[in-house]
Amino acid sequence: MAARGNTAVDSITAPQELLDIASEIVARARPDEQVEVACSHRQTTSVKTYDGALESLTVADSFGVGIRVLIDGREGFASAGSLDPTVIDSMLANARDNATFAEADDYAGIAEDDGVQAVEIDLWRDELGEVTNEEKINTALRLEQMVRDADTRITGVRNAGYGDSFGAFALASSSGIRAATRATSSSVSVSALAPDGDKTQTGYAYDGARQPGDLDLQKVADRAVRHTVDMIGATKPKSGKIRLLLDQHVAATILGLIASTLSGDRVIKGRSPYVDRVDETIGAEILTFADDPTDPASLGADSHDGEGLACRRNALVTNGVLRGFIHDSYTGRRSGEGSTASAIRGARGLPGPGIQALCVAPGSGSFESFVDDTEVGLVVYNLAGLHSGVNPVSGDFSVGVQGRMVRDGQLAEPVSECTIASTLQRLLLDVEAIGDDLVHLPNGVSTPSVVIGGMSLSGAA
Repeated sequence: MAARGNTAVDSITAPQELLDIASEIVARARPDEQVEVACSHRQTTSVKTYDGALESLTVADSFGVGIRVLIDGREGFASAGSLDPTVIDSMLANARDNATFAEADDYAGIAEDDGVQAVEIDLWRDELGEVTNEEKINTALRLEQMVRDADTRITGVRNAGYGDSFGAFALASSSGIRAATRATSSSVSVSALAPDGDKTQTGYAYDGARQPGDLDLQKVADRAVRHTVDMIGATKPKSGKIRLLLDQHVAATILGLIASTLSGDRVIKGRSPYVDRVDETIGAEILTFADDPTDPASLGADSHDGEGLACRRNALVTNGVLRGFIHDSYTGRRSGEGSTASAIRGARGLPGPGIQALCVAPGSGSFESFVDDTEVGLVVYNLAGLHSGVNPVSGDFSVGVQGRMVRDGQLAEPVSECTIASTLQRLLLDVEAIGDDLVHLPNGVSTPSVVIGGMSLSGAA
């Protein structure tokens, strides 16, 4: 194990050390076995403040090892939260034993190196290790105070928080794959409160970066305050067709949900509205997005996927045309398309296909210009019930929404207690404008603002 130093940087096990551990386990593979081993070490800090004082400070140190063993198409898996050699010996035995109880699957197997060269991406910031716990607490307290001072209508802050993470991950397999990475991240969040008659309005905002110095506390405070006080006096709007104006955060939520329906496991199971539609037009011509973990600006960037293959840019929709789906090695074999190096996982879990760093190509025009050009529309602040209100198989959705109406190019009255309804298929086709204001969000999505027309708004009769 790595020696413990004065900073979290020194206390994280080096990726090469984790890789050596994984490689040693793989070296024990029997002639009739495929073996894959993932190892990780992560240290996290979480700070919560309330009413100008520290509410909680949590520092966690976690290890993980996951071992996959495949024998004649039968897969066994075992994991533990320790790198102790005795524990590892037991895990390997358990994984082998579990494989004997599994059903054979012709498509089961570890990933094979496809020759793609990994892009070198620096996801680690030594500077984060020099930040003391006192400074982390003060960051959360400062954010809370900024929100309180911004507007006299703000009477409280539900909570303010700071979090960060140092992590290292390594993977080795009997197919010859070797991969090791490390990364840092930090984030802040806050929820503001304002009285509104017998109700309380709440506005939430957050930001994320590789290190605290890149966090924009002012922008977070401004967004939380605006989304709180702007909703004071909200009423139920009249039903009808509406133009939706989505800033980057809301656009990321909706487009991220749609992109998740393009994963290989959903397509193979027939649980996506886009099954058998490759090379068909599924969106507006101005719409282009891809999964691109090779972009170092994205907070979802990485050099390797969860099976050790080199990450690459995977086009999903280009000028409105569906180009393909994302796959891990298993769904790649089942579909006959091969892996797109899109496996995601933790060391203690099995890999599966998933979006790593969704990137929506920017267009032209600012969010403000979209408001100016709107006769009647709705600037969306919050979506409620997005996951429960969306059927990812049929594409139907109906979700709660609140925000501010736009009338004749001006922000107007706030509205709530209403829903928007359409289908995911129709939504992409109804994209009317895409901004030039792309931002890289903490959830790994990079997107500009988006305008969608023809949406059904259900409110007052």
